[in-house]
Amino acid sequence: MPYEFFSFQLSVEPSVLLILALVAFLAGFIDAIAGGGGLLTTPALLTAGLPPHLVLGTNKLSSTFGSATAGYTFYRRKLFHPREWKRALLGTLIGALLGAGVAHYLPAEWLNKMLPVIVFGCGLYLLFGGTPKAPLDSNAAIKPKWQLPQGLTLGFYDGVAGPGTGAFWTVSSLLLYPLDLVRASGVARSMNFVSNAAALSVFIFSGQVDWLIGLSMGLAVMVGAFFGARTAIGGGAKFIRPVFITVVLGLTVRLAWQHWFGQA
Repeated sequence: MPYEFFSFQLSVEPSVLLILALVAFLAGFIDAIAGGGGLLTTPALLTAGLPPHLVLGTNKLSSTFGSATAGYTFYRRKLFHPREWKRALLGTLIGALLGAGVAHYLPAEWLNKMLPVIVFGCGLYLLFGGTPKAPLDSNAAIKPKWQLPQGLTLGFYDGVAGPGTGAFWTVSSLLLYPLDLVRASGVARSMNFVSNAAALSVFIFSGQVDWLIGLSMGLAVMVGAFFGARTAIGGGAKFIRPVFITVVLGLTVRLAWQHWFGQA
């Protein structure tokens, strides 16, 4: 039975909403550091009993709060410069809009099957490849060659599915550009905000957002992301690397269990 809360109708019990907010805080903290916060929030929303078609939109609403907070924190610390990433920003925006638009028409089973393999490869890269070093010239130019296809691909994926997008941004940016792990995390958080906001606009238009749950979790994610971003910046690569690897490998196990063995 729905619960009335101000002008909203609460679709879960207040105690469940509190648990979701606590999960969201932890997800925001982790996501600001290494990405993969959806590993916590998506199954939490499903466990709370939300219909699957509402989970994606509601999760996008809460995620947008976190990615905005973390991205702004990195920007203020001068660890992300939008002018260097114009093509990536444009590609991410277009890709996310397209991905969210076809989310209900494109069968994603093949993508879900491949996802654990891709994420596991990301984990192996950082585990055995070592932490990339900062370039000798900290002002080295960011070449735009791969930005548009990178943004289109990861933006589209975030619109269609989403889990692990931040981790994919971090790893691909480390491979393609002269960045250290902290600056790559700043890029990932900023691009994540663009794709989250773009996809969210489509879900709002489609009426696939539970506003009360999404806003409650969003505020909790925002607080967690604020502390997570500051922790990541202060701790540097030595702190981010083990957290990132843990999240990536944990995401691999979760996705493999869900999509290969059919377990929720």
